[in-house]
Amino acid sequence: MATIRIGNGAGFAGDNLDAPRLLCEVGRLDYLTLEYLAELTMSILAHQKNRDPEAGYITDFCTVAKSLLPSLQSQPALRIITNAGGINPAGCVRSLAAILSQAGLDELPLASVTGDDLMEDLDRHLADGEPFTHLDTNQPLGDLRSLVVSANAYLGAGGIVEALDQGARIVVTGRVADASLAVGPVLHEFAWNHGDWDRLAAATVAGHLIECGAQVTGGYYADWTEEMSLADVGYPIAEISDDASLLITKPSETGGAVTTATVAEQLVYEIGDPSGYLTPDVVADFANVRLTAQGADEVRVEGARGRPAPDRYKVSLAYEDGYMATGMLLVCGAAAESKARRSAAMILERVHRAGFELARTNVEVLGSGDSVPGIWPHQESATEVLLRMSVHDPSRDAVERWAREIAPLITAGPPGIAGYAGRRPQPQRVLAYWPTTIARERVAARVVVRTAKEWLR
Repeated sequence: MATIRIGNGAGFAGDNLDAPRLLCEVGRLDYLTLEYLAELTMSILAHQKNRDPEAGYITDFCTVAKSLLPSLQSQPALRIITNAGGINPAGCVRSLAAILSQAGLDELPLASVTGDDLMEDLDRHLADGEPFTHLDTNQPLGDLRSLVVSANAYLGAGGIVEALDQGARIVVTGRVADASLAVGPVLHEFAWNHGDWDRLAAATVAGHLIECGAQVTGGYYADWTEEMSLADVGYPIAEISDDASLLITKPSETGGAVTTATVAEQLVYEIGDPSGYLTPDVVADFANVRLTAQGADEVRVEGARGRPAPDRYKVSLAYEDGYMATGMLLVCGAAAESKARRSAAMILERVHRAGFELARTNVEVLGSGDSVPGIWPHQESATEVLLRMSVHDPSRDAVERWAREIAPLITAGPPGIAGYAGRRPQPQRVLAYWPTTIARERVAARVVVRTAKEWLR
């Protein structure tokens, strides 16, 4: 029975830079996936691309790519799939091509998968009757259209399959759904019928379990103890076979653990309805999935079922929404919590006297229970807390005035104020998130495969 090994070396932008290299060196991988994108990440990348048209992709991937050069040279069958392209997949591939060219890998085939970016045709879609209704409020996009800065559909595995079929060794995508990074290699290798929903569900479970990196191998594990080493945590590997059987494991002699408990936690992470997990490739039913420990750091996963894929793609849309800033102060001494809350009130009173009414404010007194309200006991007797304030307003001037009212507490506030030596909080432009959908037939993946030297021409 044919089996492939897919390892995932990144679960978000900013994940461990060494994990991909270590996975490739000791993981005996057929495919390495690197999953970098989240809704917040897309907004950050949109900010960057607005400032620089050549930006808008995950620059960490270029650092990772340099560390992977020895593996690419010594393992000619190794392929890499990543959504590091973000808002600008072509720019990401060009940067990657330059790195490969300098290492003498000019002939390495690289693919960009685009088609997720809806900005160019957004007005046409609206004119054709796509309201881009908010998933939570059911409100149409309406007048917010003029404020939209990015809109990206969550593509499925189709573009990845096409790129691999054309011989690409590294595939760089835009906003492809997380689990689809693993579904693509499976469909390419096994040539499953795209209507074989149960097998697609099994591949989706594989992708979902490894997409967050070390979360399935002990990271963020609820029952973690100090005996479970995470300094050298191993990143996950999915072994999936042509019959859709699935095993989750990690490289031997690495930290962390793969148990039925760590796998179960990741299985239900961010899925909503476990009997109807919506992806671009399949509606996966996790309700009857069975987990069985097979060996040390090996868990067999069985029982996923699938139904036809949704007729609409999810869309991550971001729009301009004013300004925000966050500031912090350390408050020490007796009655630290009440002093901190009164200090926050003083700041807002002074902003009001200056003629500004902030649209939104949030006051947290960390150390008194505000980080997880209602979970831990309220610490009224705390003698050291951190006051964290965040504000938001359409007016930059209003946010700027609030930022200027923090430092005066040093000499014109209660005793015990510290931690003010850093830079004054700076107003930041806010891109708000608008979750919505678009009809599937309106979106199509576009695949370009070229050698590294051809990408540089």
